[in-house]
Amino acid sequence: MIDVVFLLLIFFLVAARWRPREDFLPLKLPASTAKFGALGKPEPLTIRISASQDGCEVQVGALEPVQIERRAAGDGLQLLAGRIKECLASQKRFTSDPVEIVCGPAVKWEHLARIYNLLYGSGFSDITFQMTE
Repeated sequence: MIDVVFLLLIFFLVAARWRPREDFLPLKLPASTAKFGALGKPEPLTIRISASQDGCEVQVGALEPVQIERRAAGDGLQLLAGRIKECLASQKRFTSDPVEIVCGPAVKWEHLARIYNLLYGSGFSDITFQMTE
């Protein structure tokens, strides 16, 4: 009887799997809560900057352009900030949406830097420049 018990014990020790299966990974997938799949990245909001006689002209989307003069840059930037908010509201956009700046060849760096700082200060973080030749 003891021989049979030892044989069964040896059989179960040899037949037992002491390590987990190699193809098994403990993975929990989140439950699907949305009815539709995730949407791609939205089209960027285009901001066009062109040079003018005494500063630059900025067009946000399809809205009328804003004139930013060198002497009264603060007034023009405040008007531009209002136009950006208006465009965001009308197009149902967020500050996390991408923004693409299209800059004309004769635009001075100081104007571009002010507009970029205005966008960054407004909360935009995905700001790119369109490459032109």
